[in-house]
Amino acid sequence: MKYFSFLLGFICLLTINAKAQVNKPSSKPNIIFILADDLGYGDLGCYGQQKVKTPNIDALAKTGMKFTQFYSGSTVCAPSRASLMTGLHTGHTPVRGNRPFQPEGQAPLPDSAITIAMELQKAGYSTAAFGKWGLGYVTTSGSPSKKGFAKFYGYNCQTQAHNFYPDHLWDNEQRVELPENLVAPTVYSGDRIQGEALKFINEQQKDKPFFLFLPYTLPHADLTVPHDSVYDHYVKLFGEEPLKETDKRNANKQFVELYPHAAFAAMVTRLDKYVGEVIAAVNKKGIAGNTIIIFTSDNGPHQEKGGDPDFFDSNGKYKGIKRDLYEGGIRVPMIVSWKGKVKAGTQSNHVGAFWDLFPSFQQIAGLPVSKNIDGISIFPLIMNRPQPAHEYLYWEFHEGGGKQAVRWKNWKAIKLNASSGKDEPIELYDLGKDPSEKNNVAVQNKKIVEKMEAFMKSAHQRNIDWPLFPQEK
Repeated sequence: MKYFSFLLGFICLLTINAKAQVNKPSSKPNIIFILADDLGYGDLGCYGQQKVKTPNIDALAKTGMKFTQFYSGSTVCAPSRASLMTGLHTGHTPVRGNRPFQPEGQAPLPDSAITIAMELQKAGYSTAAFGKWGLGYVTTSGSPSKKGFAKFYGYNCQTQAHNFYPDHLWDNEQRVELPENLVAPTVYSGDRIQGEALKFINEQQKDKPFFLFLPYTLPHADLTVPHDSVYDHYVKLFGEEPLKETDKRNANKQFVELYPHAAFAAMVTRLDKYVGEVIAAVNKKGIAGNTIIIFTSDNGPHQEKGGDPDFFDSNGKYKGIKRDLYEGGIRVPMIVSWKGKVKAGTQSNHVGAFWDLFPSFQQIAGLPVSKNIDGISIFPLIMNRPQPAHEYLYWEFHEGGGKQAVRWKNWKAIKLNASSGKDEPIELYDLGKDPSEKNNVAVQNKKIVEKMEAFMKSAHQRNIDWPLFPQEK
């Protein structure tokens, strides 16, 4: 009898201990990375937006650190995401542009590309992505499942993602048919994707860390949003006239929304709602103290299918939009929040870029930082420690005649028509005095121009799949 009582007590103790282990928080922090699509530097209230309210993202900024000089990986989707995933700038990334791939998707990341998701997965993280991928069809080397994501739900293809009422999405390698959308707009993709993301958070166990990548598709064109009370509010607020086929914002003579200003504003508001729901899910689960949340955008604002960055002042005081390497095309909002770790209400003017996030996530997860990448971890900065700085930042863009840009200290150099094979002049701007890049001071600063040109030559690595100059073809 005594033996039986002892055995029963021992079993109870083991059961209690097992439950305690299950509920014990992971020592490694959870990482939630939220990536907006074509959201400009000035599209958020905390960055100066006046026409659209973004209370949840603004609140996120108040709980953490807001960056004022942070840059995207590129000025369009695929290369920007490739830079983010690999820790390499576009002079080194294996994907340097938006190139279509048949039967669906874009040019894939090669087998040799190591992504941050792969690193975190090896370190014991549950990994998932919900939204838009654009770095390889499901049968290729660039499939999300081959690049570190155990779970993917959303659009594989950027082109497909223009349609917010698609006929299909992807659940890992399984095509999810949405036949009702062929009859009438029924399933709004953003809402469906958000539902899957929230489900993932709710299902996570506290003893295992997770990496959640949320590459939302809003507010990318086509400007499409459910016509709810939020949409109606903006239609009334803006007093907007219906868009006509001859409108200059409708260059393709094809549009989706009659009231594109209201549609864009409602899309940003919906994006803000999604962010609020993610924060609420984290708080409800009781993991806020062990979860870092990062919010940013993949490039500057678009001017497609009714997009109107001038009306919203989407790029703030900065020159240029999506597909430009001027500041408005690549300077993006960046917010880092981590309860109890990142000091609330702080602002940083540190100069960083997407390729810094790879080593940052490694350090957050307690991993050694990879060699042979371009990024410098900003983990010291967000922990209020001395932060190493880049010597310079570099971008190249393969559309529009080819473009190159360098940021060195307060100097910004831009070279247009880089693919012409001619010795094109370099534009030079002093961002400290001229953040809007209005005054080209190249003639007055020839030594600086020579230095910037040397950076451009050094940073560009030849890639036969992505030739920038004639001799590389």
